[in-house]
Amino acid sequence: MTGYILALDQGTTSSRAMIFDDTGAVVARAQQEIPLSYPRDGWVELAGADILSSTFDCARQALSQMPDGTRPQALGITNQRETTLIWDRATGEPVYPAIVWQDRRTAEQCREMVAAGQEAGVMEKTGLLLDPYFSATKISWILDHVPGARARAARGELAFGTVDSFLLWHLTGGEVHATDVTNAARTLLFNIHDLAWDEALLDLFRVPAEVLPEVQACDHHFGAVKAELFGFTLPITAMAGDQQAALVGQNCLTAGDVKCTYGTGGFLMMNVGSEPVMSQNRLLTTVAYQVKGQTAYALEGSFFSAGSSIQWLRDGLGVIAHAAETEDLARSIDSCKGVYLVPAFTGLGAPHWNPDARGSLFGLTRDSGRAEIARAALESIGYQTADLIDAMQQDAGLEVGHLKVDGGMVANQWLLQFIADIITVDVHRPRITETTSVGIAILAGIGSGMVNAIRDLSIFCEYDLHITPNRHDIEKNIKKNGWKKALKSTCYYST
Repeated sequence: MTGYILALDQGTTSSRAMIFDDTGAVVARAQQEIPLSYPRDGWVELAGADILSSTFDCARQALSQMPDGTRPQALGITNQRETTLIWDRATGEPVYPAIVWQDRRTAEQCREMVAAGQEAGVMEKTGLLLDPYFSATKISWILDHVPGARARAARGELAFGTVDSFLLWHLTGGEVHATDVTNAARTLLFNIHDLAWDEALLDLFRVPAEVLPEVQACDHHFGAVKAELFGFTLPITAMAGDQQAALVGQNCLTAGDVKCTYGTGGFLMMNVGSEPVMSQNRLLTTVAYQVKGQTAYALEGSFFSAGSSIQWLRDGLGVIAHAAETEDLARSIDSCKGVYLVPAFTGLGAPHWNPDARGSLFGLTRDSGRAEIARAALESIGYQTADLIDAMQQDAGLEVGHLKVDGGMVANQWLLQFIADIITVDVHRPRITETTSVGIAILAGIGSGMVNAIRDLSIFCEYDLHITPNRHDIEKNIKKNGWKKALKSTCYYST
């Protein structure tokens, strides 16, 4: 009898549902875009209602595509990380819109904490830097700015969660308030060595323990979906942050394995094994996964603008009508002719961590046109990848042998060839590029007993494209030097 797993993947700009059978084949899928709002410079928000409705609508659409008389045996949740919600325990209604991971409104608070010498102690416990990217300062901001919220939180009337916890709460009808170690590890409140909430960090960020979810392993049985949502009950047997799920979905289970997800931003992650490696290059140390009682750690570097740069070309500039046009535009010219885009629309992520930087376009001449700008946007993704690869190899003391890629942007083969050329490493693309969904399906399969072990992945992980770099070292170095100059100028003008 065929088994089925429903994977819910709630991302920054869209929600997705995919159903896999026990051979790893996709039998159904649905996706729905959701609107972001930008109420002020550097602020990024989502409506909690949009998160719920888009996710549940996608699940229903996918379920309607299943063969007659069949239904899933397990459900897994994967999600955009760090995005922060606080809701009323009685009603489930958020007291404020979701503050998205890209949001920079707490940059000044983070600067003050760094100036006070608090970053080293925080990083030692959490593996993270003091940056608005993470959840803790977002929680504190909501409690301070929503009237009565801090008092209500202290009375236990409010609940905090990243998107996984928010979905879980509503899937279970408010019966379960929990998260998993990978999402907890992105809050600045979780000790990644003890694998527990840290009282000193809660005091530092002024977050009351009463709002926190219970932390579990990725393959925990998190409860069951209420029958009224989809017409039947369904066990929830896995949760993991999207990048950690993608790491599993890419079969990166050995120290030195590296993947990069190209979605709204770019997320490079290296498995470093059973002991955390602390970065000397301002990368992040995080929990990769905890499965069957075993914990693995990862080094991670993230840049905030990848697909969002292409959205800007489409929606902000009107340079393109569809994202796919960028590939043809890039191929239509031999070079950018010295044009560089530094896409710091919401600051710069790793390894620079400059929340005040803003996007810059350099090297324009009267001869510059839409092709040069579109190609510069694509090239910026390669340069940001190279910056992270260089830092990661230094930290881990490991040579990157190949890069596994996934996410919405990897359909662009010109981009993948440029990435391979600029980092001088082979690039592998899987047949199913929605590897966050693949990874959470695997974890849900383990949690439900349908998959025996995390290494039983061959049926899920197949690669359909292998790109070898064209080795033109002189040209590569010239390009990277131009990028470094543009980056330096961007940071200079942001001060």
